Amino acid sequence: MAKFEPGHLHIERHALTKDDVSYDIKIDYAVFTDPSKGKGMQFTMHGSIQGKDMSETFFLPKEEAYNFASNVTKIFEKYGIPKTMSSIGSTHKIYDEMFEDVRVQLNMKSGDPIKPEHFE
Repeated sequence: MAKFEPGHLHIERHALTKDDVSYDIKIDYAVFTDPSKGKGMQFTMHGSIQGKDMSETFFLPKEEAYNFASNVTKIFEKYGIPKTMSSIGSTHKIYDEMFEDVRVQLNMKSGDPIKPEHFE
């Protein structure tokens, strides 16, 4: 199950077998200005993975905010969710809505200048 509303994504999965995985994760995000990296998006993942509470926060500068799914996937994997089940991209419609919301909130447009040092 996945539910999206601007600024929030809730993803829930219940294990069907003893070898399956379960999680109940909320991802909250908002525009934030980091003193050293400038304007971007702050993401907070919180909830439970495999029955264990978790909370992780990460910041992405404006130029990298589109790549939030990569960070989410890495956090899932850090908490033991296999690569084959860790991608939020599998819920494509929800991912597209979140991607578009991030773009709108950061007022991002094709051709916007970038800061190359954010990619070093």
